[in-house]
Amino acid sequence: MNARITQATLLDESNEHHGKQVDIRIKDGIVTEIAPSLKATKGEELINFENLMVSPGWFDSSVSIGEPGFEERETIKNGLIVAAKSGFTAVAVNPNTYPVIDTNSGVSFLKNKAAGSAVSLYPIGALTRKSEGVDLAELYDMKQAGAIAFGDYQNAVSNPNLLKIALQYTQGFDGLVLSFPQENDLVIKGMANEGETAIKLGLKGIPALAEHLQIARDLYILEYTGGKLHIPTVSTAQSVKLIKEAKAKGLDVTCSVAIANLFYTDQELEEFDTRYKLLPPLRAEEDRKALVAGVKDGSIDMVTSDHNPLDIEQKKLEFDHAKFGTIAQEATLGALLTLVSERKAVQLLTAGALRFTGKKATIALNEPANLTLFTSKGTSTFTKEAILAKSKNAAFLGAKLKGSVYGIIANNQFIAS
Repeated sequence: MNARITQATLLDESNEHHGKQVDIRIKDGIVTEIAPSLKATKGEELINFENLMVSPGWFDSSVSIGEPGFEERETIKNGLIVAAKSGFTAVAVNPNTYPVIDTNSGVSFLKNKAAGSAVSLYPIGALTRKSEGVDLAELYDMKQAGAIAFGDYQNAVSNPNLLKIALQYTQGFDGLVLSFPQENDLVIKGMANEGETAIKLGLKGIPALAEHLQIARDLYILEYTGGKLHIPTVSTAQSVKLIKEAKAKGLDVTCSVAIANLFYTDQELEEFDTRYKLLPPLRAEEDRKALVAGVKDGSIDMVTSDHNPLDIEQKKLEFDHAKFGTIAQEATLGALLTLVSERKAVQLLTAGALRFTGKKATIALNEPANLTLFTSKGTSTFTKEAILAKSKNAAFLGAKLKGSVYGIIANNQFIAS
């Protein structure tokens, strides 16, 4: 594609034009010029939006799609369109499919189905066979096929020796291990955060202690073995403290937080609305505030949508029987901008690229254009019309959001929202 982006505020701390209004010229998908003003050239598309901001393309570190096996929830084709129109140029896709992505052929299937899309799909291979937590999966073979990390989505590694071996083994090929932060023996049939709301509603609790114990255990193992560990979707104040202390020790650990846990608390469960049945569960207000503080001070490395499409048969049930999860990509920017500045939002939405792929998200001359176009101006209410996913299990319905996405430029394509 050939295009000229005009009057855009560039947000990239590694670029000399950071924070300045510039024009950007793209030729054959490559950034060729960045200047305060550029003259039009023949055959290029003009891209101009009100209060336009341009940042390196965003990376979503936890996305569930469904295909293969659960295409009624979401397909790869539509899932990548949802990501593009939500501002993401790359997504790390969880292995919670049928069959579970635990072999090199499974990884290759995802990569091949996503070929040619504007959004880059990066498979997360299952850490254990069938994500059952018993035996390690074919980690090296999946790495060779294109897997960028290994973890069992929302399934904790109960066996500490298995995590130890995984961290030791993956060091041989610079692999990244994910460990879901939950001690299962403390969460039997738990449905919501253990606290006043769960007691009042008669719901079995998921104690914060379950998260703290698992994280503390995992960090001790990491200190012993070395290796690279990522803790997805932390949800409590103590978790933030534990990870901050581990980083101060020099451990190679990162973590993410789901946008819903930054935005909502367990008070949303008052009417047993299963849209708010999430894992990790929505916690108390003091936890939410600690999470916001954690993203602001860098203790939490990245924000993820933790986008998880589920069909109506799995959500429109009694609370105890409904599955955990919400779609959230479409609302991620708008919710995040209600909590942090646009510059901080860009940091949090691009940090996953370096951790998961080893490539820092930047805007540089003579490099392929990988850009997200958005504005931080304006407010809106998230409605059913804003849902782009096939599934409609959106916790953010009715939420007051800020800003909006204009589209992405990636893989030599421009996708407008």
